[in-house]
Amino acid sequence: MARQRKRIREKGKLRLSQYFKEISEGTNVAVVTDVGAKAMFPKRLKGLNGKVIGSRGKFKLVQIKTGNKMKTFIIHPIHLRVLNDN
Repeated sequence: MARQRKRIREKGKLRLSQYFKEISEGTNVAVVTDVGAKAMFPKRLKGLNGKVIGSRGKFKLVQIKTGNKMKTFIIHPIHLRVLNDN
């Protein structure tokens, strides 16, 4: 398995724009772990797509289909990337 790394220009502190970004309900997102912040969700979710169904504090409730079931995970927005619906 490949090591997770950041590009040389992205190393160091977390970007505050990523840390405080706002994602509205109903948005489709991809789970992409940011190695600069500790991920508090299972590693098997990396690369999966889901839908934001709400928020709990500054964290987002993301509904992801794993196998045949829809499961809800609580993920910080720094680990979420908004998908374009083009």
